[in-house]
Amino acid sequence: MKVSLSRLGVLLFLIFMLCDCFIGASCKSEEAYVTLLYGDEFLLGVRVLGKSIRDTGSTKDMVVLVSDGVSQYAKELLLADGWIVEKISLLANPNQVRPKRFWGVYTKLKVFNMTSYKKVVYLDADTIVVKSIEDLFKCGKFCANLKHSERLNSGVMVIEPSEKVFNDMMSKVTTLPSYTGGDQGFLNSYYVGFANAHVYEPNLSSDVLNSRKVPEMERLSTLYNADVGLYMLANKWMVDEKELRVIHYTLGPLKPWDWWTSWLLKPVDVWQNVRVQLQESLPGTGGGKNSRDELLVKFLYLLPLVLIAFCYYRSFLQTQSRWLHIRQLYYKVRGGALAYASVPPASISSNQPVKVPAFLGAISVCCCFAAALVSLGLPLLIIPRQVMPWIGLLLMYEWTFTLFFLLFGSYLHLVYQWGRVAVNQSGQFLAHPVSLDYEPGKGHQRQQSCCDIAAWYYGLGMAFLAIAAPALPGIFGVTSLFLRLGLMVAGGLILASFTTYASEHLSIRSFVRGYEERNTPKNRSVCFLC
Repeated sequence: MKVSLSRLGVLLFLIFMLCDCFIGASCKSEEAYVTLLYGDEFLLGVRVLGKSIRDTGSTKDMVVLVSDGVSQYAKELLLADGWIVEKISLLANPNQVRPKRFWGVYTKLKVFNMTSYKKVVYLDADTIVVKSIEDLFKCGKFCANLKHSERLNSGVMVIEPSEKVFNDMMSKVTTLPSYTGGDQGFLNSYYVGFANAHVYEPNLSSDVLNSRKVPEMERLSTLYNADVGLYMLANKWMVDEKELRVIHYTLGPLKPWDWWTSWLLKPVDVWQNVRVQLQESLPGTGGGKNSRDELLVKFLYLLPLVLIAFCYYRSFLQTQSRWLHIRQLYYKVRGGALAYASVPPASISSNQPVKVPAFLGAISVCCCFAAALVSLGLPLLIIPRQVMPWIGLLLMYEWTFTLFFLLFGSYLHLVYQWGRVAVNQSGQFLAHPVSLDYEPGKGHQRQQSCCDIAAWYYGLGMAFLAIAAPALPGIFGVTSLFLRLGLMVAGGLILASFTTYASEHLSIRSFVRGYEERNTPKNRSVCFLC
């Protein structure tokens, strides 16, 4: 009896295992969405692509082919997102004349050898699905979209994997020319006559599809590969926007995950809307966040504030009493003037005019624009590219203003020190004599104070124009890239004109102040607004 029960248990276990295998085999998808990932730079793009596919209700497999350049963390994150991760080795590009970034792009041809699936839809990592594309699995053996006259684009393809086709491709990679130097050019040479293929009609009935021979090649509508580059030219889609299926962000450095792209291209909003809905598959990854970037962003936020606070301390709290500083601010807000008794006697300058170096203005303008270029370039290098657009913009302004404040302020401090040590010899300086006590156009003497209110006006004016110039397209509701850039350039020219005048005037004021305070022990700081 015990033997019979034991045999029954074994039999039931075997039946259970067979059923499990059968169910698993029946659930395995014969069709899949596929993309490629060469490095972590495009990781966020793959995550958003996967989210957009699942949002259409698709349950088919999503396979990402990863190379050695992809980190283990990225693989784990993709697995948590629901991707099937398959590691592959790169195929070297046989073309000698090609862009450097095209070194391993021939690896895309391995999609043709994914024979574990009957049909695959390949999508580049810089695409996003906005409407169901399940009907693409009814397309022929090879389907793609035509762009740039009669050239097929390999960003979206429908492929019926075949070992025979793949081996044939491998035998021809060194002989067939590639007009791009990459896989797309090779495919255009391999699929001769693709431009003459019939357009894929997704609404054909099942009877018609089953009764005809499966086409070797079919052309996809622009709906399945809407190029943002074409949108940029006309500021609208060339097809019905409500019927769009796939958007392809093809504009080279303007990828949708770069924070600055959102302020230039309207279609990036679609991508960003999907990004913010990404689930927290791994800790700290919700909304497309990266734990390392988040830590760096906090540091970048705090450091400029610390630097400004330090400069404020050096420029004010070490040169006078806190009570005197508070009184000065109080009188400025009220619009009054401090009595001379409230100002240190050493700071009261004489009425003797000062001759300023003739070349000081030109040098100051050059230094000002050099400081502006450094202040713009360095933030672009240190701010993480894939932060949210608003975070990137705020960090950009914060770091640009802080760096410009420090760099140009240091220059003005040097000019001030130059004025302190300068000797007004006859013929030494060629510029017209000026005095800090006299305000041009006002016809009266102004009161001296430790903080120069006119310098604050210049600084605030430059800051206002720096914010207004890139904001003009948003203010006027302009969506065209070229018109946006035109408005930004116009605003930038106004800013450049104002900055030219302000830099020259500020440097002259710094020199004159230094000359008139040459006999005082006061030590000025890097604060150029004071």
